[in-house]
Amino acid sequence: MDNSPATPVTVIGLGLMGQALAGAFLKAGHPTTVRNRTPSKADQLVARGARLAPTVGDAIKAGSLTIVCVTDYAALYDLLGANEVSLNGTTLVNLTSGSSAQAREAARWAEQRGARYLDGAIMAIPPAIGTAEAVILHSGPRTDFDTHAPALGALGTVTYLGEDHGLASLYDVAGLAMMWSVLNAWLQGTAMLRTAGVDAATYAPFAQQIATGVATWLPGYAEQIDNGSFPAEVSALETDARAMEHLIEESEAVGVNAELPKLFKAMADRAIAAGHGKEQYPVLIEEFTKPRND
Repeated sequence: MDNSPATPVTVIGLGLMGQALAGAFLKAGHPTTVRNRTPSKADQLVARGARLAPTVGDAIKAGSLTIVCVTDYAALYDLLGANEVSLNGTTLVNLTSGSSAQAREAARWAEQRGARYLDGAIMAIPPAIGTAEAVILHSGPRTDFDTHAPALGALGTVTYLGEDHGLASLYDVAGLAMMWSVLNAWLQGTAMLRTAGVDAATYAPFAQQIATGVATWLPGYAEQIDNGSFPAEVSALETDARAMEHLIEESEAVGVNAELPKLFKAMADRAIAAGHGKEQYPVLIEEFTKPRND
């Protein structure tokens, strides 16, 4: 394992996130080489000690660890696929957002060109990079992650997920599903309460308490899903469905959009029709794993 705090690092792609990544490496004392299509985006980093490489190939040769954070995978191939760019011997850490299929294909592509490859996902905004609040997910060969974990730690809290290169992307979108679901549920409740003169700031602490409480259910519910057994220890799905109907009725009565609770109810109704009404809520995993084309 490379325990040197001064591992040379290259960062390719200097959008707001790329600049934050390079800045974190510089702050941690890593010799940092940068490259961007628009060289002027490197000015502040160069002023702090970074080296601006004249070409992508030169940037990659500057060290054994190359971080790429660009617009999409097409941009990654465009930058690194040129004939004059050699990937031999480098460890490529791709922090570009994309799908799990794209990550796996990029891993094959990079390895065919002599590179080691780790895929990653950044669960943070640029100002958080370099702090413990910035969670950086990584997937790929464990030995490659372990080799560079000390250097990658300059970016925040690094997390290794497994050998499958697609895991970081899957965790990324799963996290987004959680984020948007919680926010949409909060907005539904906020919209309803506003009709009674309750403002969002007043409702928010109660909503936060509910969200925190529900989160404590997840380990037990996960155990039911993994065991494929859903005894109604707290509430049966058919009971939950009646409460969903009440939510729909109340939303419509106060003039609030009821699309979201109707979606909840439609999924529950399908599960009940399939014979799962006496089981607990996590049995809905069966509905989530069925693709729908309508």
